[in-house]
Amino acid sequence: MKLLFTDLDDTLLNNKSQVSPGTKAFLDAFLAAGNRLVLSSGRPLSSVMEVKESAGLHQPGIFLSGSNGTRIYDCDKQCTILKKGLPLPWVSYLQNQAKDLSLHIHTYREKDGEEDAIITPTDDEEIVFYRRKIHLPLILSEQLADALDDDDTPCKMLAISLHNPDKLESFRSNIAAWAKNKVRTIYSNNKYLEVYPWDAGKGSSLLFLSDYLGVPISDTYAAGDAENDISMLTAAGCGIAMKNAADTVKAHADVVTDLTNDQDGLADMMRKLLL
Repeated sequence: MKLLFTDLDDTLLNNKSQVSPGTKAFLDAFLAAGNRLVLSSGRPLSSVMEVKESAGLHQPGIFLSGSNGTRIYDCDKQCTILKKGLPLPWVSYLQNQAKDLSLHIHTYREKDGEEDAIITPTDDEEIVFYRRKIHLPLILSEQLADALDDDDTPCKMLAISLHNPDKLESFRSNIAAWAKNKVRTIYSNNKYLEVYPWDAGKGSSLLFLSDYLGVPISDTYAAGDAENDISMLTAAGCGIAMKNAADTVKAHADVVTDLTNDQDGLADMMRKLLL
C-alpha cells in the first residue's frame, strides 16, 4: 500500500481550481490498486470536502487533512480522527496583534466536527478575495472570540494582506517570541499567513496517518508548491515539488515535476515514480 499526500491549490488542482480528467484518471487507478489518498490543504475541512465531492472522488481509501494538518478526517468512517486547536485567549491575543497593524485576520466556527462559518471582524476586501474559493458563510464579530463558545478551539487563524506583504512579516516578527511552542506561522501563498498549533502541520499529519494505517514512511509520497507544504515533503519517503513551486520548496523536495499543475504534473510524476 502506498500513501499519497497532495496539496490542492497549484498542485492537485489546475489553474481553474479543478481536478482535470487526466489527473482524475490517475487517482482512480491509484485508489483501485489499494492505495490511499490524502487531500492535504490549508483550507478548512469543509472546503477540502467540497473539492473531493466536485472531483467525483467517492472511492474507499480517502482521507482529508484540513487547516494544515490540524484536522484529519477518515472518509470511510465518516469521522474526524485527529484535531488540534487554538485556545480562545490565543485567538484574542493574535487578533489584537493583527489589529495593531491594521491587518486582516479571521478564524472559523465549528459545528458537527467541521468548520461551518468564517468569523471575521469586518466584511473587507480580503474576505471577499478569500471567499472566491472558500464558500463558507460569514459571521461578523468585532471580537472573534465572542462568536465562539468557551470550549471551542478553532483549528487555525488566517492573516491576509492583498497589497502589503510587509504587514504579514511584521505580524510574524511581532509575535515570534510569544509564539514559541504555541503556534506556527507559515505562508500558504504570498498573501496568506497561516497560524495554527505548534505541534500540528502537514508533516505531522503525514506521520500520524502513516502510523495510523501501518504504512512505512518509505511508502509515502507528498506533493506541494508552497511553504506550508515543506514539512510534508520532508516527512515523506518521497517529497515532490511542483514545477510551478517556489524555489524554497523545490530545495526541500526529492524530485520536481517535469510539468506544472496545469499540465497534470503530479499525475505524470507519480506514474514515473510508481514504475
